[in-house]
Amino acid sequence: MADATNRGRIDMAVRFNRRIYLFEFKVVEMVPLGKALEQLKSKGYAEKYRRYGEPITLIGVKFSRGSRNIVGFEIEAV
Repeated sequence: MADATNRGRIDMAVRFNRRIYLFEFKVVEMVPLGKALEQLKSKGYAEKYRRYGEPITLIGVKFSRGSRNIVGFEIEAV
């Protein structure tokens, strides 16, 4: 499921095994830490998916520009 909402574009949405996972990806050298998960919440990306009645998990993933690896992530169930 790839989707845009009326508040922006979700980086990735996955509906699997009766659960919904919403992802936001950020490069940490460009964006302060914690902004990926904050964006998922502040833009209300989960609202569009509540109609399914399935558990929703928000996942903010941070990448290092230099190493091109994941350097952190945050997860929150909503």
